[in-house]
Amino acid sequence: MKLVKLATLLLLTGSLVACTTTDRLANVGKAPVLTAIEDPTTIAGYQPVRMPMPEAIADTYQPNSLYRTSARGFFKDERAHRIGDILTIVVTINDSAQIDNTTNSSRSASNTAGMGGILATVINRGSGGNIDPSAAVDFTSGMANKGAGSVNRSESLETSVAAVVTQILPNGNLVIEGRQEVRVNFEVRDLIVTGIVRPSDIRANNTIPSAKIAEARISYGGRGQITDVQQPRYGQQVMDAILPF
Repeated sequence: MKLVKLATLLLLTGSLVACTTTDRLANVGKAPVLTAIEDPTTIAGYQPVRMPMPEAIADTYQPNSLYRTSARGFFKDERAHRIGDILTIVVTINDSAQIDNTTNSSRSASNTAGMGGILATVINRGSGGNIDPSAAVDFTSGMANKGAGSVNRSESLETSVAAVVTQILPNGNLVIEGRQEVRVNFEVRDLIVTGIVRPSDIRANNTIPSAKIAEARISYGGRGQITDVQQPRYGQQVMDAILPF
């Protein structure tokens, strides 16, 4: 049974390799073909996007007015202020830290005790004169400690990401969240930004610097073949967690 499964697996693998090789040979000297434009809703696996939306406002018209309440007026503030609105976050991180600490401490102590009288005579006779009764007990102790540590860290990140207003707090502050994924070959770069912003900190061009975001959570990383190779294997991670040395 195992031989049959192994043979089937080898046959399928060989078929896939053959197909791939044939396709590559057929495209020798040709430019890569671009994907045709098509309706994304007709592609298998398509899922509609669902995001927080503001409450619907019924259209009303003022007498002798050409505009309705839901229209974007010439003098209306176009900055994000409602649930579902979009604003651009300018992520700028340029942090550096350098710390150098050195600790050096030492301590020494020496105590000597002697004996006299009859007890000294007994010790002197018992040891045959090898022990000096005036320094019969001697205590000496010492301690030395020296430590050094240094931290040299530098981080730099500059990018932009569009975020969506997901919640309006009772004091008027906006909760935002932005996600961005970029795939190059078999590696995906993820950028996630969440936090709380004040509407007054949003610039006239509907952007806000990351330094103005309270409770900011910025995640910049990747996933894919390169990231998998850089990570230690699961077995090594388990052994690192349980081994005491």
